[in-house]
Amino acid sequence: MSMEAGLREECLRLISDYPEPAGALLPILHRVQQVDGHLSTSAITEVAALLALPPARVLGVASFYPAFRTQPRGRHLIQVCSTLSCCLMGSGEVLSSLGAKLGIGVGETTADGRFTLERVGCLASCGTAPVMTVDGELHQSLTGERIGQIVESLD
Repeated sequence: MSMEAGLREECLRLISDYPEPAGALLPILHRVQQVDGHLSTSAITEVAALLALPPARVLGVASFYPAFRTQPRGRHLIQVCSTLSCCLMGSGEVLSSLGAKLGIGVGETTADGRFTLERVGCLASCGTAPVMTVDGELHQSLTGERIGQIVESLD
């Protein structure tokens, strides 16, 4: 996949905002992911070339930050909180239930591309633990029954 011309121009504009081209790495990775949905190997290679950086350095940054994904994600992103409050209130069971229902593990996407399951840090709802987000929408005080209803309501 080759970076489309409009995105390439945006990246070049971002580079011009920094005294050193490498300073634009994070904003460029965010923009490429926003457009493409993830950071493919070819996108990482192209970003590296634009910034005159080794592809390994760009991949290292992309894999370090959890905001970046190097694999396509499902149509629905399910993120389960894994901080102490949620763990004490059953987030492990939430993950197990979701994994069994969807047939995937944490960090995986269903074969049909519908769902991606992730474990994340605090979702800022400790008083209603365990919690998860589905496509950015917060679901609180989860139970096995509630999880099933949420998943079944998605297209």
